[in-house]
Amino acid sequence: MTFDRRTVLRGGLLIGGGAMLAPLAAPTAPAAAAPALIRRGRPRLTHGVQSGDVTAGRAVVWARADRPARMLVDISRRPDFRGFRTVRGPVLTPKTDLTGKVFLRGLPAGERICYRVRLADLDRHALLSAPVEGSFRTPSRHRRDIRFVWSGDLAGQGWGINPELGGFRIFTAMGALDPDFFLCSGDWVYADGPLTETVALPDGRTWRNVVTEEKSRVAQTLADYRGQFRYNLEDACLRAFNARVPMIYQWDDHEVVNNWYPGEILDDARYTEKRVDVLAARARRALMEYTPIAAQAPRGGRIYRKISYGPLLDVFILDMRTYKNPNTPNTSPTETGGVLGAEQLAWLKRELRRSTATWKVMAADLPLGLVVPDGTAQEGIAQGDDGAPLGREREIAELLSHAQRHKVRNMVWLTADVHYTAAHYYDPAKAAFTRFDPFWEFVSGPLNAGGFGPNRLEGTFGPQVKFFKAPPRANASPAEGYQFFGQVDIDARSGVMTVRLRDLDGTVLYTQALSPVR
Repeated sequence: MTFDRRTVLRGGLLIGGGAMLAPLAAPTAPAAAAPALIRRGRPRLTHGVQSGDVTAGRAVVWARADRPARMLVDISRRPDFRGFRTVRGPVLTPKTDLTGKVFLRGLPAGERICYRVRLADLDRHALLSAPVEGSFRTPSRHRRDIRFVWSGDLAGQGWGINPELGGFRIFTAMGALDPDFFLCSGDWVYADGPLTETVALPDGRTWRNVVTEEKSRVAQTLADYRGQFRYNLEDACLRAFNARVPMIYQWDDHEVVNNWYPGEILDDARYTEKRVDVLAARARRALMEYTPIAAQAPRGGRIYRKISYGPLLDVFILDMRTYKNPNTPNTSPTETGGVLGAEQLAWLKRELRRSTATWKVMAADLPLGLVVPDGTAQEGIAQGDDGAPLGREREIAELLSHAQRHKVRNMVWLTADVHYTAAHYYDPAKAAFTRFDPFWEFVSGPLNAGGFGPNRLEGTFGPQVKFFKAPPRANASPAEGYQFFGQVDIDARSGVMTVRLRDLDGTVLYTQALSPVR
């Protein structure tokens, strides 16, 4: 469908629909909903709605059906949907586990867009599902206040949906801030973390999980990986949040298996499929199907990308998994590659030079200076020697020095991964490697997983701990608190970025205001 500029300005919203494309060739177990393909009555949306990757003119809307059906999206500037336009989306079929996306284009900038998703029966086109509504704000092309939240790590270490404690209630605290978007920092599912129905807590209480078939074992088949994403969407707090707040999604390791890297062969008795590359392909397809990421192909969809959010903000979403080298002691003085890979690093350098946004948020699924071991090897970037860049640090040193040479200002790094919250200031005056401009890194998480930390910081890039909060012991349950998210506000007039680290209930633990370097 094509609308001219005058139609869009009168109130028309564009629109283009699309579905996930062809499945992987490898045979897989059937989708969970496949046995019930022929049903009477109206079709039904099973897991709410989601939106994501919203820019000044584009967005993605996601939904899932209970049977094959046509996805329809009504779009309006008004919450009563007066004068709405309908976008005819894809047919949702078992090939994508009955999920689908509509790719919206030509949206007006700087406005709240209301949408509702309906399903049309394939044989009786007038037979429609009950609608499920959502909304999102598009970025302005002019300076406007921006607010977003970030965190990661959901349903990990045996802590799943516990209805007695309100489920994933941290999303209620995040939603109360009315953010423009949610930056998901990875580990959105724990495909390697089976759940049990009950867990004994140290204080004598019992944690009670909702458990589905797929969450009772490690994920190996495509159906298993799909079930990981469906599980989280069973939570009412998360579904309500998704309907109001668009997501920018990135993955980390637990979407596949703990601390994975390409080419790895597992030594884990729980797995009959030992080839991580096979598992990662299935996990990637499931996440492309179940998240509102603006990639149309499950096989070739690129995870690293840039989301421009007006003149004040560009978000650079990094992929530190697809191109990661093997976990070793990470001490090579000549190693090339690391966590980004040559192609992504070249893209990142180029896009940072081109960016005219005041702030460049670097969305990283691994922290820069925290030591994250993997047995006797290293999972992360730092290795703890406090000296000149070695191993994966060499790749980061190359990026930081490139940014300094090309006067790329106002880079702020946001991450999760380590299951506590912290603020780090990277100071070249206190670093072993000095060819970079000072910058901040903020850590926040988990959303609903075991609490850990703190990890050791190493001195190659001169990080200083300005704040941290971590539980008193490893794998503290969400019932004890120690669940965290971060909030970022950018003031339109001054350009000042204010970062707040918050806890499970939204209480502010730490605040840091950053003035932009002109």
